[in-house]
Amino acid sequence: MRVKERRTSGRNGRLGAILAVVAFGMVGLSFAAVPLYRLYCQTFGFAGTPLVAEAAPMVAVDAATRRVTVRFNADTDPALPWRFVPEQREMTLAVGQEAVAFYRATNLSKVPVTGTAVFNVTPLKAGPVFVKIACFCFTEQTLAPGESVDMPVSFFVDPAISDDRNLADVRTITLSYTFYVAPPGGRGDQTAARPADGRN
Repeated sequence: MRVKERRTSGRNGRLGAILAVVAFGMVGLSFAAVPLYRLYCQTFGFAGTPLVAEAAPMVAVDAATRRVTVRFNADTDPALPWRFVPEQREMTLAVGQEAVAFYRATNLSKVPVTGTAVFNVTPLKAGPVFVKIACFCFTEQTLAPGESVDMPVSFFVDPAISDDRNLADVRTITLSYTFYVAPPGGRGDQTAARPADGRN
């Protein structure tokens, strides 16, 4: 009888240990899910996440080159005391042509505030062909009380858009940013690419 009790007790102990390991593993995966998903989106341009490159391709631009209109959108989380707006509503450029757009942020509070921007493009299927070279969104931004800063983003539309029949109807791409209060301790860089320098 005691032997059976010991065996049952041993099995229960092993089962309990296995369940504990599984539970801890699931908790660990839940914390890793967001950064892994972000990395996946940035690598493959999934879910409207633009890709990142070191430079625009060298392409010949003429009258026959396809052109795309890029519109700019800006939102600010209510918890962030900033005014954040695009300095241009839209621009039309040839595919493969590098362009620079500016967003302006103003700290409306009386204390320094650090913000972090998240971004995407629509339509979502255009994510793999909208490529950033440099962007203020790659790092956190700290503004002094009342400070305003012009923040640039350098980008191009990959000429591969012309070879993808699924993107044949894309004539306009909207680049959207939302600024949030940066989390304590910082989030680190979103990408290994160099950030753009803002002009005060």
